[in-house]
Amino acid sequence: MSKFTVPYGRENLSFDFPPGVEATLVESRSLPPLQDVNKAVREALYNPVGSPPLRNLAEPGMRVCIVVTDITRACPDHVLVPPIIEELIAAGVSDQDITVMIGIGAHRKSTADEKQQKLGPRVVERVRVVDPSPEVRSTLKNLGQTKGGVPIYVNREAVSSDLLIATGLVEPHQYAGFSGGRKTVAIGIAGEETIGFTHGPFFLDHPRTRLGNVEGNLFHEAITEIALKAGLRFILNVVVDDLGRVVALKAGDPTQAFLSLVEVARELYTVPVHRVFDLAVAGVGFPKDANLYQASRAASYLFFAPRPVIKPGGFFIIPARCQEGAGQGPGEQRFFRSMRDASTTKDILDTARHSGIAPGEQRAFIMAKVLEQNQVIIVGSECPDVVRAAKMIPTTTMDEAIALVQKTLGTNLEALVVPHALLTLPVLVED
Repeated sequence: MSKFTVPYGRENLSFDFPPGVEATLVESRSLPPLQDVNKAVREALYNPVGSPPLRNLAEPGMRVCIVVTDITRACPDHVLVPPIIEELIAAGVSDQDITVMIGIGAHRKSTADEKQQKLGPRVVERVRVVDPSPEVRSTLKNLGQTKGGVPIYVNREAVSSDLLIATGLVEPHQYAGFSGGRKTVAIGIAGEETIGFTHGPFFLDHPRTRLGNVEGNLFHEAITEIALKAGLRFILNVVVDDLGRVVALKAGDPTQAFLSLVEVARELYTVPVHRVFDLAVAGVGFPKDANLYQASRAASYLFFAPRPVIKPGGFFIIPARCQEGAGQGPGEQRFFRSMRDASTTKDILDTARHSGIAPGEQRAFIMAKVLEQNQVIIVGSECPDVVRAAKMIPTTTMDEAIALVQKTLGTNLEALVVPHALLTLPVLVED
């Protein structure tokens, strides 16, 4: 028997498979990390892609808004934001005219400690750091509709700034193909109506809305249009490896800089597999496994790979602490209520397709699609009752989870082990 290790919170969880289980380990490829990230950030700001340098875009008296990801994204904003601020100051922008806005989307507002963790104490002390209020219409500006009919509501303060900048992490994303670029603004500081529409069945049922795909992806096209209409002019984005090390970064035009990093992300995260499996053990780790809303992405990411890698009737096993339960934000609570209150997963899908969904309920819709074909086991959660109510299976240990799968499917199984399921894109290829 071989021992495997996957992330669990800030630590790791090791386990063995019993006889009869043939396991395949899949990890993202290796790229050399940048040796001096601070230097690389400065060079990117001086030599951006498709844009004048940031210092040339800023002017004295400008009101500048920098939108960053929230604590659920492992973007190293404590490294990215200080050089951005330094460039703005060098251009004559004053501290009091700079606002950092946390792109919470439909998640809960960030805490003071999380702001410090994301940005570093110097940034928090120096400039104004705020969370948007996506549910408060008076804080939003109506920018009309996209070409595809998406209502555009974006934070009024950000849209009204003279220079709108965003940071981001380019990694595989369930709907956008890859996160980063335009998404930090288009979803992170959007209103609930925009978030709900873009995360509704019209987009999520579309065959091109797939992990790792931006070509013909209606969600990608919509949020790109939203970000540009909101006035996003400059981004600083990174690609990180399984250990959180920066392997690439680009600054500049929101579309060109983003797409240049998509190519790096594809090279890093895409891994070929040559068969479909009976079960997958999908690792998440901190910060994503803090709640069930985020941790469940491990199952849906593998389920919505370009081609399914788990057989119908198979299992996803996700070790996750879920110390925040389903999640504390309004979107996460909507996800939980939708999962809990529906009689069946089919009811979740039918209700969403007939009546639409509110922000957060898209995760219930996606998980209902997963649970139509597969079962999901959450190992070691601190909220087993929440897991059970959300139509997933709680177990205390990996041994218990594997035994359950063997009881259902038999002892001879093929297992896929993906230690970093949100940073690995398994692609089924023909031999």
